[in-house]
Amino acid sequence: MSSPSSKQGAPLASEKRETFSSRKLFILSAVGSAVGLGNIWRFPYVAYENGGGAFLIPYLVAILCAGIPLLFLDYSIGHRYRGSAPLAYRRANRKTEMLGWWQVLICFVIAIYYAAIIAWAAMYCWFSITKAWDKNPKGAEGFFMNDFLQVSDTVGVSFDVVGRIFVPMLIVWLVTMVIMIAGVNKGISRANAVFMPLLIVMFVILVVQSVFLPGAVDGLNAFFTPDFAALQNPAVWAAAFGHIFFSLSVAFGIMVTYSSYMKRKSDLTGSGYVVAFANSGFELLAGIGVFAALGFMAHNAGSSVDEVATSGIGLAFIAFPTIVSQAPLGGLIGVLFFGSLVFAGLTSLISILEVIVAAFQDKLGWKRTPATLVVVLPVAIISLLLFPTTTGLYLLDTMDAFVNQFGILACALVLVIVFGAGLGMLPKLAKHMNRHSSIKLGTGWKVLVGGIGPAALGYMLINEVQSKINESYSGYPLWFNGVFGWGMAGLLIVGAVVLSLIPWSKNSKINDPEFEQHQQNVEAEELPETAGKEY
Repeated sequence: MSSPSSKQGAPLASEKRETFSSRKLFILSAVGSAVGLGNIWRFPYVAYENGGGAFLIPYLVAILCAGIPLLFLDYSIGHRYRGSAPLAYRRANRKTEMLGWWQVLICFVIAIYYAAIIAWAAMYCWFSITKAWDKNPKGAEGFFMNDFLQVSDTVGVSFDVVGRIFVPMLIVWLVTMVIMIAGVNKGISRANAVFMPLLIVMFVILVVQSVFLPGAVDGLNAFFTPDFAALQNPAVWAAAFGHIFFSLSVAFGIMVTYSSYMKRKSDLTGSGYVVAFANSGFELLAGIGVFAALGFMAHNAGSSVDEVATSGIGLAFIAFPTIVSQAPLGGLIGVLFFGSLVFAGLTSLISILEVIVAAFQDKLGWKRTPATLVVVLPVAIISLLLFPTTTGLYLLDTMDAFVNQFGILACALVLVIVFGAGLGMLPKLAKHMNRHSSIKLGTGWKVLVGGIGPAALGYMLINEVQSKINESYSGYPLWFNGVFGWGMAGLLIVGAVVLSLIPWSKNSKINDPEFEQHQQNVEAEELPETAGKEY
């Protein structure tokens, strides 16, 4: 926690910035951010649809050529300039503060709907025990859409609250609020130190149980059997790069913020590799567990895995409940699966909110508790107004598609162009990373970030824009996609510009003596960028 100033009446900027007490806690927190809902319900299906076992080749290339290099870019900016996303970018160059606020606002939108999915998963832990969906004549899908979400037939905005979604969402926000108020060490670190081991243990048990189900081998064969012909399709490579960008939490402002809490003498590249491959290891584990369970589902239905394979909400809340109803010890499988979603969601939600809280702490000079209350309460209120309603699913689907996918790609593309070709800061950032890192960054890293990164991001962004222009997203009305899709994505950019123009408070961190000392130490310790083994 921030310590009191040594001089009475000194500005808040003189208070010491929190740091993770150990490298292990930073890694747990960073992995907790990266390992989210997408690892469990998106990666297995993306791999299956794009060559099965052969997909691991472009996936590994994407990790090494794009994911890890961009992760290092986030680390270098956050650690060198010692601040939240807006503050770190401003310290790098006054004109880039807007990029930080863009990331903050993206996190704001993601947070308001992310809590809803966590609440759904929490309720489904209980439903797994009672098998509530068995009572619906339309099965798991009918129960989810009609009984649980009570989805309106009309796409729009309704304030008809669904009680059994509102209550768990409220609990999610209360738990998250307590963690955020406690700060980096007493809140975020401790929460991840508890949630991440629980998540791993629960998911390992789930995987072990799944692979012994009848038909599991068929599911695993479908998942791992390589289709090398798929590697000739550019869309497969684009899918690999696209998944990695979202999976590692790059360009969200999360890793910039978290790395600003690392101690001055930290092995940044070593920690980055641990985080990246721990995230990938969990995704592979998720693929095994999910497809073993889908193999059982296909076996019971007398169909092929291809007929039951799905991703996202369909996998979690329709396919898996069906498996729970049919499998031996199905209730345990359900509790383990949905419990894993809860813990994965909570660790990611905490990191998303930290981006917002830290930004306003730095800009306005607020202490932790008031900053958390002023930031998280409005987020929670908006979340509780929009998403535990009969139209919440439509809003969630649209915002996720336009803000989480389109918005992040656009922001990431601008980021790599600005810091690469625009400001030419990659050599300076590489030199900073090389101070205490086990693997040094050299020409290869600069080429990957300044060349491969923009090319891959630009290709994906163009495809994303074209797909959304050519047809109305999900068949929703044009006005709905215009307001909550394109309109929301555009509003975030305008909001980021406005926030960057607001003057920094006199108590803000912009003129922090601690940072000045940090900069002096950094400049004194920087090694030649060619020293050591290069990436």
